[in-house]
Amino acid sequence: MRELRFGRKAAAQGTATSLIVFLHGYGADGADLLGLADVLAQHLPGAAFVAPDAPERCAGGGFGYQWFPIPRFDGSTDAERDAGIGNAVRDLNGFLAARLRDEALADDRLALVGFSQGAMMSLEIAPRRDRAMAAVVAISGRLMRPEALAAEAVVKPPVLLIHGDQDPVVPFDEMARAGDALVAAGFQTFGHVMQGTGHGIAPDGLGAALQFLQERLG
Repeated sequence: MRELRFGRKAAAQGTATSLIVFLHGYGADGADLLGLADVLAQHLPGAAFVAPDAPERCAGGGFGYQWFPIPRFDGSTDAERDAGIGNAVRDLNGFLAARLRDEALADDRLALVGFSQGAMMSLEIAPRRDRAMAAVVAISGRLMRPEALAAEAVVKPPVLLIHGDQDPVVPFDEMARAGDALVAAGFQTFGHVMQGTGHGIAPDGLGAALQFLQERLG
């Protein structure tokens, strides 16, 4: 298991009562999302925020990192992609366990906020952990193995899917595909469409994420 470098912003009120983990997209790094903590912390004073760098340097360009290779971007094989996903799942689960210990918090005080490839990782690991986390926010991503979800889900945390309807990178249709699979598998599932938005996070999307996190983390 590889250790992940990360940035952290402490809870505004001092001792953390919840932990929000940002998972960045392909070719970015943790700092790319950690700035969102400045907005969210105003309304979630008990939350500490961490944002790890993915474990591998991005093979397909970009300044940052990847959770796993993407064949259409970097020429990797499907086998290399699948192996990368498996390795990243182990790395990320170890990272989450360590950060919860650091903050002296239980899993039900944890939320994941993933963007793009980070959203894919969030939806991959959250249902398969031993204990349910408080919430998953998946922005502009997709559910990587919808056909396996019902059989492999151990826990079913509530999920908010957010997607721009003009996304040229991860097609907007992936939001409905993920939502259908989650609902069919018994997950409490919510959605928010960012009208006129491409592959990014619009203010209304961030507002929807904040409301969802407030309701589940207090």
